[in-house]
Amino acid sequence: MKTTLDCIPCFVRQALEAARMVSDDPTVHERIVREVLHWSSGMDLNQSPPVLAQRIHRRLREITGSTDPYLEAKARLNRMAMDLLPDLKAEIKSAPDPLAMAVRLAIAGNVIDLGAHGSVTEADVRRAVQQALEEPFSGNWDEFSQAVAQARSILYLADNAGEIVFDRLLIEQFSPERVTLAVRGAPVINDATLADARVAGLHEVVDIIDNGSDAPGTILEDCSPEFRLRFAAADMIIAKGQGNFETLSHVPGNIFFLFKAKCSVIANHVGLPLGTHVLARFHPRR
Repeated sequence: MKTTLDCIPCFVRQALEAARMVSDDPTVHERIVREVLHWSSGMDLNQSPPVLAQRIHRRLREITGSTDPYLEAKARLNRMAMDLLPDLKAEIKSAPDPLAMAVRLAIAGNVIDLGAHGSVTEADVRRAVQQALEEPFSGNWDEFSQAVAQARSILYLADNAGEIVFDRLLIEQFSPERVTLAVRGAPVINDATLADARVAGLHEVVDIIDNGSDAPGTILEDCSPEFRLRFAAADMIIAKGQGNFETLSHVPGNIFFLFKAKCSVIANHVGLPLGTHVLARFHPRR
C-alpha cells in the first residue's frame, strides 16, 4: 500500500506527541517537527506508510536519546487491558461461538493504537468492545474458520501493546501449540515487543519470536531470516492492525487481516466505512 498526502499530517503529529513524551524542552519539539516537515518534502510516496514512519521514529530516538519514547504509555495500556481480561474471558465463555467472539474482541483491541490516535482511554476501549459485540464485522467468516480448522501452523503477527492482551484471547481458541506469535524486533510507537507479550502472559501460552525489525508493520525485506522462514512456512498467517495491512496487503499467501479501519486512508483503500471492524483476505492484483 502506498503512502498518501493525508499520511503526512499523521507523521508530524506522531513525532510531536512522542517528543513531548520524553522531553519538556520546546526547542527539542520544534527541531523534531521541522526535521519531519523538511524530510516530508522529499519522501517517496510509493513506499508504504510504515516504511516512512520507521525512518521518522528512528530519528526521533536519536534526537531525544530515548530508546523507547512510548515505554510509559505502553505500560499503562498493558495494565488497562489486563484489568479488562476477566470480563473479556467471561464474554467468550458465555458466547454461543467462542471463536467468533474471540475474533470480535481481538479486532476491538485494535483501537489501542497510538499511531492512529494520540491517546487511548479505558472508555475508548470499552466502547470499542461494545461496538464489536453489537456490530457485524466485514469479512468471510466461513473462509476464516475453515482456514483455522485446516491449518497445522499459524503465524500470528501482533500489533500493539495492550491490544496484545486481546490477541491472547484469540490465540487460546486456536490450540496454541500450532501457533507462533511474532512481535516487533525493537520499540516503535506503542507496537508490541517481547516485553509486552510477557506482560500479557503469552510466554506461558505460545511460542514467541520477534521479527527483527523496528518498523510499525511487517516489511519482509527488513525482517530477520528466522522470521522470513516462519512466514514462508506457515499454513496460515493472521496479521493484526493497520500497519501489518499496509505492508502485507500486496503479499501473496494465506494471510487474514484483522483490524479496525481507524483512518480515512485505510477505509478508502479497502472500500469500507470508517470504523469498520475488518476480517478479510485481500488477494493481490496480478
